[in-house]
Amino acid sequence: MAETERRPAYYAAAGGGWRDWWTLLHPPYTAWHLSYVVIGACLAPRVQTSRMIVTVVAFFLAVGVAAHAVDELHGRPLRTGISSAALISVTVAALIGAVALGVIGISRVGFVLLPFIVVGPLLVIAYNAELFGGIVHSTAGFAAAWGAFPVLTGYVAQTSDLGLAPVLAAAAAFALSCAQRALSTPARLVRRSTRSVEGSLTLADGTVVALDERTLLAPLEAALRAMSWAMVVLAAALAVTRLT
Repeated sequence: MAETERRPAYYAAAGGGWRDWWTLLHPPYTAWHLSYVVIGACLAPRVQTSRMIVTVVAFFLAVGVAAHAVDELHGRPLRTGISSAALISVTVAALIGAVALGVIGISRVGFVLLPFIVVGPLLVIAYNAELFGGIVHSTAGFAAAWGAFPVLTGYVAQTSDLGLAPVLAAAAAFALSCAQRALSTPARLVRRSTRSVEGSLTLADGTVVALDERTLLAPLEAALRAMSWAMVVLAAALAVTRLT
């Protein structure tokens, strides 16, 4: 299965140049987690478009750029040709940009935003660099950092407060992120760490189904594709409803 062996993710572009940067962004997953920011914002009684856009941009810098750059520095899972110096530079620049937007937001939202500005970069580094013995780099850590946290931040940036609705939505995002990791972990194992797959399934009627890499990956990645698109479209639907 040459295509699977060549590319470390179903959305990865062929290696080299700008394509490495596209792969680094993990486009479907970045869009998925930015959707949580929009969903959190749209739960507010009154949605301010400018605040939502700034929050989304800050999360894009922190999660879409910095987190993935740190992850690539830590073991080169995407096998890009991006230099370590470039990865470090974009990490620092993206985190500075995200924090700067947060600091600007304090003048409008209030100091209630400060804990989110502090915790966000810490989660980026602690999760992706697997600090503290990897305790944050777990299913629960992933779900809290990239699922629940964006929802809560999106809401607080709108309201300067929390409520039951965003907490419930954060719990839903936490659960969905757990499901995402349960699917993506074995998919990464097959794509990035497996040399070959051998085996078969014998059905009740005696039919024998051969097992190979494609058979294992197809349902996992089909579910991941569907879920990523579903969350983006759901967030878009909420944004259209609240902003028009």
